[in-house]
Amino acid sequence: MPDSIPEDSVGIVEPELHHFDEPLTLRSGRVLPQYDLMVETYGQLNADKSNAVLICHALSGDHHAAGYHSMDDRKPGWWDNCIGPGKPIDTRHFFVVSLNNLGGCNGSTGPTSINPETGQYYGPDFPVVTVRDWVHSQARLADRLGIDKWAAVIGGSLGGMQVMRWAISYPERLHHAVMLAVAPKLSAQNIAFNEVARQSITSDPDFHDGRYRDHGVVPKRGLMLARMVGHITYLSDSSMREKFGRATEQLKHSLNLGRDLRKGKLSFGFDVDFQVESYLHYQGERFSETFDANTYLLMTKALDYFDPTVDYEGDLSAAFAESQCRFVLMSFSTDWRFPPARTREIVDALIRAGKPVSYLEIEADQGHDAFLLPVPRYISAFRNYMQRVHEEVSHAS
Repeated sequence: MPDSIPEDSVGIVEPELHHFDEPLTLRSGRVLPQYDLMVETYGQLNADKSNAVLICHALSGDHHAAGYHSMDDRKPGWWDNCIGPGKPIDTRHFFVVSLNNLGGCNGSTGPTSINPETGQYYGPDFPVVTVRDWVHSQARLADRLGIDKWAAVIGGSLGGMQVMRWAISYPERLHHAVMLAVAPKLSAQNIAFNEVARQSITSDPDFHDGRYRDHGVVPKRGLMLARMVGHITYLSDSSMREKFGRATEQLKHSLNLGRDLRKGKLSFGFDVDFQVESYLHYQGERFSETFDANTYLLMTKALDYFDPTVDYEGDLSAAFAESQCRFVLMSFSTDWRFPPARTREIVDALIRAGKPVSYLEIEADQGHDAFLLPVPRYISAFRNYMQRVHEEVSHAS
C-alpha cells in the first residue's frame, strides 16, 4: 500500500467495461455473438483525438497498466514504470488506452465469463483466439472511443506481436509502431516451453477437462508449474545470479554453489534448499491464485499460432508492404526467449520493404522481462522516442 500517490503516477484509476453486441467472427471460423472488453484510460484525449496511444499487453497482462485502483493496492499497474507524468508514455501529453484482451480473466469476455447461449461458464468451450482476433476487437474499441488513428500502438513480447498485426491489418490507423522484446513468430523451443506449461495444467487431477469451476476447484499445482516454467524463461542467467547468488563466500567456496541457500545448510533431501526454488514456488503460488487456467491455455496458443507471414507465402517483408507507420524496435541482450537476432529479423524485413525503422539493442541483465523494468538506457531511449511522437502530434494539431 503506498503511503501517498507518487507525483509521477496516474493516481487512482477506475476500469471501464465496454460491451459490444456486434458479432465477432474469429480466425478459427467460430463467432462470438457478443463480448465485453475491460479498459483503463490515462490522460486526456485532445480535441482532434490525435494523441491516443494503445497499450497491448503480454501473456499474463491485463488492462491495469498504471496507477492504483485504491489506496489499499500494494503495487501499481504492471507497466507503471513507463506510463505516467514525465515517464516515457507521458500522460501529460498522451491519452493512453489499455485493455484486457478477449479470452482474458480480468473483466473481458473469456473462459470465466457466462456463455449467453447456455447460462453457464464458458470454461473450455471458449473459442481459441488469435492475435488477429484481438486486433480486430481493439479496432472496434478505437471506433467506440472515436479514435481514427493511434499516435502509437505499443507492446512488448506478445504485446509486440499485436503491434505488428496492427501495422499489417490496419496500416492506415497508426502513426507509430513500438515493439519491444519481440520476435516475428515463436521458435520451436518456445512452442515446446508453452506445451510443457499446458501439459502441466491439463494433467492436473483438478483440471477436469477444463470444467474445474463446476467441481469447485482449480488446477493449482498445474498452474504453479506452468508459471514456474514460464518465469525461468523470462529471466536471464545473470539476473538469477544477481537475485540468488549471494551466499557467503565460505559457503560458495566449500560447496561450490554460487547460489544462495535458503536456510544456510543443505537438507540432503527434496525440500526447498535454495532461494531460487523458494522464489519460483512463491511466484507459482501467487499466480495460481489470480490467473485462470483456461485463459493460460488460450494465451499460450495465441503465441504459438502467431505468424504474420501466413497470408504472404512466408515473406515477412511482403506482410509489411502496405504498412504506413514508422517503426521502432528494441531488444535486450540477455533475452533468450526472444533474443535480439529474432528482433533483427523484423528489422531486416522492414528495411527490405522500404519502411522507416529504428532499432536499438540494449545491454541489460534482466532477460526477457527487461522491457517491464526501469533499465536506464531503455527508459531514456523510450522517453526520447515518445517525445518525438508527442512533438509530431502537437505540430499536426
